[in-house]
Amino acid sequence: MIFMKNINQTLSHDLCTGCGVCEGACPFHAISTIVKAGRFLPIIDDTKCKNDGGCHRCMDACPGVGIDLMRISKELFTDNELKEDKMVGKYLKCFTGHSNNEYIRYHCASGGMISQFLVFLLEKKYIDGAFVTAFDPANELLISSYIATTTEDILKAKGSKYAPVSLHNAVAGIKAASGTKYVIVGLPCHIQGFRKLEAIDRKFRDKVLGYFAIYCSSGRTFYLTEHVFKERGIKKENLSYFAYRDEGCLGSMVAKQRCSVRDTDSNTEAILYKGYEVYKERYQSYYHPLRSFFIPRRCLFCIDHYGELGDVCFGDIHVEPYIQDTIGVNSLVVRKKLWLDWLLEAKKEGCITLDEISVEILNSSQKMSYKKKERNGRFINLNRLLGRVMPVYDVDYLHKPTIKTLIDYIQNRFQQFLGRHRAMWWLITLLKKNTSNLK
Repeated sequence: MIFMKNINQTLSHDLCTGCGVCEGACPFHAISTIVKAGRFLPIIDDTKCKNDGGCHRCMDACPGVGIDLMRISKELFTDNELKEDKMVGKYLKCFTGHSNNEYIRYHCASGGMISQFLVFLLEKKYIDGAFVTAFDPANELLISSYIATTTEDILKAKGSKYAPVSLHNAVAGIKAASGTKYVIVGLPCHIQGFRKLEAIDRKFRDKVLGYFAIYCSSGRTFYLTEHVFKERGIKKENLSYFAYRDEGCLGSMVAKQRCSVRDTDSNTEAILYKGYEVYKERYQSYYHPLRSFFIPRRCLFCIDHYGELGDVCFGDIHVEPYIQDTIGVNSLVVRKKLWLDWLLEAKKEGCITLDEISVEILNSSQKMSYKKKERNGRFINLNRLLGRVMPVYDVDYLHKPTIKTLIDYIQNRFQQFLGRHRAMWWLITLLKKNTSNLK
């Protein structure tokens, strides 16, 4: 018998994505999820772990060590009219769209398609609930994940979360819930982990109707939020509302807190309202200059931008003519006919606007998808040459590294070093204006 280690193997090679799936996969409750170095990481209770007795379910479900994207997508998506694209994976159709509810469209990320579609599915009783992540002022980390079973629950989870998200409580929550038709909303790495878990956990598989993936250029550590708050004098203990993106396409960071008014410039706004200060700053102003400093190392080896194992995948679209929209427009990829039929039904009933686009237009709006396939594939092979353990994918497009690959990798790792050490954050202030030139 070949001995397989537990997820300490993943941790020892810094390959953990922080998805939390391993906690739900462990039948002995030996794994818990903690925050360490600005990330969610699993920790094993050796007194409960049965790895020495042959159990390795946590490793079986771990997306950090890699996944057979090609094989699993071929098994999952079998409709007759499927097409395939190197960047997108298997798909039926690509669309742009948005919620026809103006509040949802304006206040949700991009066009509010995920929130609106989930509301439609709940009202039609096509699903029993959705596992989502929301801002939570009572939580020290400001986020919490839960099963949403009402429209109110869904709308609480609106908007992008530029912070680590662990779905460690999803498996136990869904198994304990009374329904049998749940949707999980997550990033590509979350969905990879759940797809791997489905292969060994039938009870979980039978209760999940589908997965909604959110396009992901890369994750961010909790240090990003801490740095942004520190620079702007935002105190999280005073927050009653926070959104990384609100109020239209791309939108603004919005923080509602009890504190005094500060100076503003063209990118920021501070308004006193009923005893609160509402601080706003354009997304491009605060976020873009920081995009490389707070990225976890493991994200440099991810090759899945769209969420190739998600049934429906959602994201932005920032090319003409959609870039002119100021309220919100999504792009989406549909991989299964069931979800396509329900989307078209939602359109027919006036809940959403939906327009088909070509995969070429979609890819032109998602430059990071090319980086993930090309650059990150070279990063994987560069680290293999250096003798490091890397994730394993069943794909044929991981190219050989070049001198440019080495320089690019060193630049990224230098920026990540600065982001991990608070004492070095003063350098970020000096360098962030030139971040785009360092990528």
